[in-house]
Amino acid sequence: MSKYFRMRKFYISLVFLFLGFFLQKTQAQSNIKDSSVFAPMLYVTYAYQWPGGDLKDRFGSNSNIGGGFQFKLKNNWILGADFNYMFGNKIKDTLLFSDIETAGGYIINNNGEYTDVYLYERGYYTSFRFGKLFPVLSPNPNSGPFIMGSVGFLQHKIRIENPGNTAPQISGDYRKGYDKLTSGLGISEFIGYMYLGNKRLISFYAGVEFIQAFTQSRRTYDFNLGGYDATKRVDLQYGIKVGWIIPFYKRRPAGYYYN
Repeated sequence: MSKYFRMRKFYISLVFLFLGFFLQKTQAQSNIKDSSVFAPMLYVTYAYQWPGGDLKDRFGSNSNIGGGFQFKLKNNWILGADFNYMFGNKIKDTLLFSDIETAGGYIINNNGEYTDVYLYERGYYTSFRFGKLFPVLSPNPNSGPFIMGSVGFLQHKIRIENPGNTAPQISGDYRKGYDKLTSGLGISEFIGYMYLGNKRLISFYAGVEFIQAFTQSRRTYDFNLGGYDATKRVDLQYGIKVGWIIPFYKRRPAGYYYN
């Protein structure tokens, strides 16, 4: 089982563990139109991101899909954790295979022919999140502008695909010498607007996010450089992010509502 799938399984288990505990505390009936409520919630997200810092020398813009869980407390503080998967196909490193390609920029396969090589950006950012919601310019005390910060872990690499694995130079463990696997501590800031509706499926948020990560290579040898890459990097990302929320508060029966 790959490291990615082990981590995903771990976070899914955490989600259900915390939900099982906190859902026991949400049995009191609530009307979110009247007062601020405690609300565990699951959410899924999509973001479009642009790179900055050292990251912009390696990749172009990318997409990001993710999900997580969080708890909005009655005092409108928010705590949670999430996992975000990054993917794109804009690779800027034109010298990646400089030591094994022909003068025309091709790689030769076992049959002495030019082989197809496809490059993609892959990575993830996983974090613990905390923030505050401000119920102003909002239809209820549980909606409004909010800010979030996070502390987490960022990892990215170049995914190398050679159909049929016909080129031994970039197959198996040799591929690791070119994939630029990089990771390190990350932090982020988010500002946006959250809407929680009495109808649970009509709940969402949107805003802008900024990520700063302090990373370095995780490969012991980089074929392109001819040795270990000891560079200390600052990888930046910024983007537009939207999320669909499934809150788990229990609503009052409709008969208790008054106009």
